[in-house]
Amino acid sequence: MINEEKLKEYAADLGIELSDGAAHNFSRYSDILVDINSYMNLTAITESDEILIKHFIDSLELLKYVDIPESASVIDVGTGAGFPGVPLLIARNDIRLTLLDSLKKRLGFLEDVIDICSLSAEFVHARAEDAGHNECLRETFDFATARAVAPLNILAEYCLPFVKVGGCFAALKGSGEESTQAKVAIKTLGGEIIDNILYNLPNGDSRSLVIIKKISQTPTEYPRKPKKIASSPLT
Repeated sequence: MINEEKLKEYAADLGIELSDGAAHNFSRYSDILVDINSYMNLTAITESDEILIKHFIDSLELLKYVDIPESASVIDVGTGAGFPGVPLLIARNDIRLTLLDSLKKRLGFLEDVIDICSLSAEFVHARAEDAGHNECLRETFDFATARAVAPLNILAEYCLPFVKVGGCFAALKGSGEESTQAKVAIKTLGGEIIDNILYNLPNGDSRSLVIIKKISQTPTEYPRKPKKIASSPLT
């Protein structure tokens, strides 16, 4: 079980006031994550303090730097164990969250989390490169987010097609070094980097948040198939 008071203190440092109920939902989330992770590979991080900082606070950092209006639509692409989408929803239950993942069992885990926390979200079982061409999903979201190890130019091809013109894609990254190299690719996809924020987690780990504004429609050929993306990444 995580230390709920410490969580609330760290969140307050980000300008986020968590209610007792929200803090308790984070604790529930942590407990379920560790329990299910014993037989389903969800995360390599299982110590309560590390879950608190490296998963929960890392996800909530987005709310410090990105102004998400009330009731905004948000899609978490390749959500995995739910980061950053579920922490955002726990802290801001007014957002309309969609969790997209290619693995059905991960979405099943997340459905249980959302249910136990008495929250509401949509779940999409699909690969991002397929869902990005679905007319019900393409360019329909105010915000897309992802926390992944893929290079930014590749991540942008998977995520920007979901964002409506005028919306934003927020990429949580380990470092900010790659944003310069991805500028041309992002422009091709209809985006423009408007900020690249470097920060440290409470334990000192460095992170970056790349904020990309959607300024024009993504050309219809994107996203391409994974093999094409891997063999000929946009540069």
